[in-house]
Amino acid sequence: MFEGFTDQRIKVSDGVELRARMAGSGPPVLLLHGYPQTHICWHKVAPQLVAAGFTVIVSDLRGYGDSDKPVSCDNHETYSKRAMAADQVEMMSLLGFNRFCLAGHDRGARVAHRLGLDHPDAVERLAVLDIAPTATMYARTDREFATGYYHWFFLIQPSPLPEKLIGADPGFYLRSKLAAWNKGNSAAFTDDAVAEYIRCFSDAACIAATCEDYRAAASIDLVHDEEDREKQLEMPVLALWGAKGLVGKLYDVPGTWREKATDVEGISLPAGHFLPEEVPDETADALIRFFKLG
Repeated sequence: MFEGFTDQRIKVSDGVELRARMAGSGPPVLLLHGYPQTHICWHKVAPQLVAAGFTVIVSDLRGYGDSDKPVSCDNHETYSKRAMAADQVEMMSLLGFNRFCLAGHDRGARVAHRLGLDHPDAVERLAVLDIAPTATMYARTDREFATGYYHWFFLIQPSPLPEKLIGADPGFYLRSKLAAWNKGNSAAFTDDAVAEYIRCFSDAACIAATCEDYRAAASIDLVHDEEDREKQLEMPVLALWGAKGLVGKLYDVPGTWREKATDVEGISLPAGHFLPEEVPDETADALIRFFKLG
């Protein structure tokens, strides 16, 4: 995976080191992963963007993969999307890119949303994959959402309850998440990718950090979202979602993003939740077309 990509660790503020890979030449594109994965989720898409003429950077969010996992604070701000977005902006600047296109899947899309709000001058075009805005999803919670996304409510329970339960068999837990959200397309995940996900997620520090990611989403992130309730994303936004997934079933996905941005395009893809691995060619084609418009 990621043949031809450099592999490096980049230190940003607070001494946090991020793992990042990079390849290609041309306009820069940053790709962010979701839960419970790592940058590996882009291994089928990233080479296609390189071949299309982009410089592609993929990184592990703080708390995930091989990036650092700082101990959190009482209000969970250590894992706020604001802090995680600031990591990525600084990393890109250190790599020589002060303005770039950005795509995020799942948690990475929530980081991308905050990055676009806090650092609008850094983002040329923004793609969010298979999410509606966090505040929107919490505000519209019903039985079907709570059942399908039970982990939103499980992971925010006080430490160490979810950490202990997940840590008893992290491989089983991770595989259950992949199976539940991809709507039966088990062939989407290569053995090598799953092995990497399990290797990283088996670290107790990773389990704790990813719980903190969700605790932040249910607390400090909502505070930041409320403070910016009238603020809209200024750059063009592409919303992609899986036609077989719960997000597309429960929400008018482009409609939710038109409440948050001035220029939104929406495209449904024939997949469940994991677009970069279930439908990599369709995902790459959509991103390449959208980013080349810039």
